[in-house]
Amino acid sequence: MPTSHQGTKDPVALNQWYAVATLTDLDRVEETKLLGHPITIGPGKSVVHKGKPLPIQEKFECLWTTLGAPNTDIFEIEERFEPERRVVPCGWVTMRASGLRVVENFLDMAHFPFVHTDILGSEPHTEVPVYKSEIRRDVDEVWATNCTFFQPQMTTTRPDGEFAQLTYRVPTPFVVMLYRDAPDQPGRRDAIALFIHPIEEGLCRAQPVMYLLDQTSSHTQLLRFEQVIFLQDRIIVENQRPLLLPLEARSEIPTRADSSSVAYRRWLKEKGLTFGTTTPEAV
Repeated sequence: MPTSHQGTKDPVALNQWYAVATLTDLDRVEETKLLGHPITIGPGKSVVHKGKPLPIQEKFECLWTTLGAPNTDIFEIEERFEPERRVVPCGWVTMRASGLRVVENFLDMAHFPFVHTDILGSEPHTEVPVYKSEIRRDVDEVWATNCTFFQPQMTTTRPDGEFAQLTYRVPTPFVVMLYRDAPDQPGRRDAIALFIHPIEEGLCRAQPVMYLLDQTSSHTQLLRFEQVIFLQDRIIVENQRPLLLPLEARSEIPTRADSSSVAYRRWLKEKGLTFGTTTPEAV
């Protein structure tokens, strides 16, 4: 498995903010890595690298830090300011894969019927209708809009199935979001974010944090629903080869359904990101 024993020197990766812990789980010391660099999280709201405290921010129920000097603040999720929303941090899951592979898998609707059978997809509803993918230069983000897909179980309380209206957003290389039109509240959307902590090039952990309009399901139901989906995804992501994400054209042949992945890879390549990709890091 690819590793970064001495830590990456990739400035694009270093100059990002990363969620590395849940705010409700900071009563102990955790020794881990970020981008291959050893860090110590806790106790309390602190992250230390080589004996020196790293910058920290509290946002989206998580503690964020950086090894570099980001030129922008952490992105925003407007839905978090709506007091009626259910906020559900779903817990960290570790995966032996590049965090970029995890983002790409999250963007992929084509796997729903085969990996999340009878939950997010089912046969014979396997076609991914045409949707729009773009790099939004004004905010430097990747968006996929006008996405629709038949989902047999849109929520824990709606088992009959219907076409879901979806929007995907990638605000940073290691964060991906899904906005899903709320079935019972026209014009409003649930927001689900996936925060990825890249430990090494081929090792990461990730946590979904959901901002939901659902007032019916129990907290346990919401948590189990998301965890089942995420653990199914882990099997697929860990078996992809190579573990790292290729950015060169034609290294993996895309289909029409991969429009968002193509835009994401192009965006990463434009940024010059090497960490977690098959592109050799400059010495």
